[in-house]
Amino acid sequence: MRSLPTGVDVIQLHDKRIVVTAGAGFLGTHLVERLERNGCRNVFVPLHAEYDLTQIEAIDRLFDEHRPQILIHLAAAVGGIRFFYDNAIMGIQLIEDARVHQTEKTVVLGTVCAYPKFTPIPFQEDDLWNGYPEETNAPYGIAKKALLVQCQAYRQQYGMNAIYLRMNAIYLLPVNLYGPRDNFDPESSHVIPALIRKCLEARDQGASEVVLWGDGSPTREFLYVEDAAEAILLGTERFDKPDPVNLGNGAEIPIGDLATKIAVMTSFNGSIRWDASYPNGQPRRSPDVSRAANEFTFQARTTLDEGLRKTIDWFLAQNAPPRAVMVYSDDDDRTVEQSP
Repeated sequence: MRSLPTGVDVIQLHDKRIVVTAGAGFLGTHLVERLERNGCRNVFVPLHAEYDLTQIEAIDRLFDEHRPQILIHLAAAVGGIRFFYDNAIMGIQLIEDARVHQTEKTVVLGTVCAYPKFTPIPFQEDDLWNGYPEETNAPYGIAKKALLVQCQAYRQQYGMNAIYLRMNAIYLLPVNLYGPRDNFDPESSHVIPALIRKCLEARDQGASEVVLWGDGSPTREFLYVEDAAEAILLGTERFDKPDPVNLGNGAEIPIGDLATKIAVMTSFNGSIRWDASYPNGQPRRSPDVSRAANEFTFQARTTLDEGLRKTIDWFLAQNAPPRAVMVYSDDDDRTVEQSP
């Protein structure tokens, strides 16, 4: 484990009032559990039915009623015609209310799809502004990236003004997440849960093949959800700079290799057919994760094989139908289509 940089003040979270948006979602449930294991006794999760975070009245009420000292913003709208608007307005209003209510620290989760479509590998945080994101993910990526600008502008504008408490906001950029409790709905799941479900169903039905989008050549990096929760906790406790920080495990894998690996792990013995009439998406995704290691000692612990096995075992243990699509999610990549 690396030591912290000299002069870093570690926030003690156990006695703080913490609000986690999308805390009932995939990543959120793991983060809330991690906070509670760390001794945090006052963690509040605003549910969409009670607090629609696209509405400023609901956000004002959230801050008035729960007075968070720490705000961790995980929520992301992942579909529909208001894709850009909902992601932008949720974050903008939450960050503004955090400033107005003098929240001690605001943690904002961005997305790896905010990077330009053709970013040199490994993605450096300084490359965020060197081009336009991959087109299908651009509305989401740009909306989330705007929140980085807001966090940095607020730190600059209010950080030296004695009238205001220091605006302490940080911005974390996770790669694609996976793990237990992920969304396995065939209409909306992301690449790993979609592949797991497709291979298991094909195996059980005796199918000779599965059909996947694209040609299998794009690469992705995946972070096990419990490692992501640990990274957010460490960043919240230990990081206090305006610079964005990548969160990943440092292991890039082609989607074709991932599909083969999951087929073997699920005992699907049929063939994989790639339908190249569908788009591949961004050609490569793999960030440099050294800043997280250097600034707040985060290093992923779970290998891809270990995480996939845990995810497959969790899915197999579930006897209920797959979860309904959630309003707020934590991931963005969709490269697998339902078989015809």
